[in-house]
Amino acid sequence: MLLTAFFAGSGPLIAALILIVFLVIVIVSNIRIVPQANVYVIERLGTFYQEWHTGPHWLIPFIDRVAKVVTIKEQVVDFKPQPVITKDNVTMQIDTVVFFQVTDAKQYTYGVERPMAAIENLSATTLRNIIGEMELDATLTSRDVINTKITAILDQATDRWGIKVNRVELKNILPPREIQDAMEKQMKAERERREKILQAEGEKKSAILVAEGEKESKILRAQADKESQILAAEAEKQAMLLRAEAIRQQKMLEAEGESEALRRLNESEPTERIIQLRSIEAFERAADGRATKIIIPSEIQGLASLTAALKGIASNDNSPKQ
Repeated sequence: MLLTAFFAGSGPLIAALILIVFLVIVIVSNIRIVPQANVYVIERLGTFYQEWHTGPHWLIPFIDRVAKVVTIKEQVVDFKPQPVITKDNVTMQIDTVVFFQVTDAKQYTYGVERPMAAIENLSATTLRNIIGEMELDATLTSRDVINTKITAILDQATDRWGIKVNRVELKNILPPREIQDAMEKQMKAERERREKILQAEGEKKSAILVAEGEKESKILRAQADKESQILAAEAEKQAMLLRAEAIRQQKMLEAEGESEALRRLNESEPTERIIQLRSIEAFERAADGRATKIIIPSEIQGLASLTAALKGIASNDNSPKQ
């Protein structure tokens, strides 16, 4: 009875609590936090309302809804190979890689249905138009030109969809099997030709290096022989100079010795040998006409006569000249 009376008295309070809890749950469940590099497209009562960017937002229950979550990061899409025909009627398989980025979330959401399929079809159509104006050889060697053209065309066409095409790359270009075989043979022949050219250039450079090495070796040997001859000549020259100097010194010493001997001879009593030498010198002076008189003893080999003759010659030498 007491419990019944309690619940009957507190019924409005419980109902209010339940209502508050329900409202809190509804409010919390409709809070949206938009991550970095994402954009939420919001519709209100089925019509575009606004774009939500990074941060917390609150969605009005039963009125607002998230129509689309759009990433604004650059995306890469690899499309399957597409058959294209060149100007010279060669069918090739070309697959492309498209790098794009969403710049307008509203246009991306409402501008086109299935944007990726639209880009793929547009890429295939544009590629066929470009390749159809080129021959096979130009197609295989002009990837950069094709990439530039298709990028410009796709970027212009997808601008109204809120898409920016940054780059388009031709991933693979696959010509028919027989053309691939012919190309492989041509490439093999070209590699062999380049290999022969490189081998010939290598042999040529090797021969040049060997010849230059022999030339330098001969030059070094010739320089060594020349320097050896120069050194030998200089050594011989030095030896001759030293021998001449020794002879000169010897003659000077002999002359000094003779001079010293003569000086001592005049100062001392003459010996028999000295007397003979002095007699020869006296006769030489007499022959020159310098002596005023000449004394010739009857016995020239006699010691006393020769001494007297020398004394007479000495006195004549010391007398004043007329």
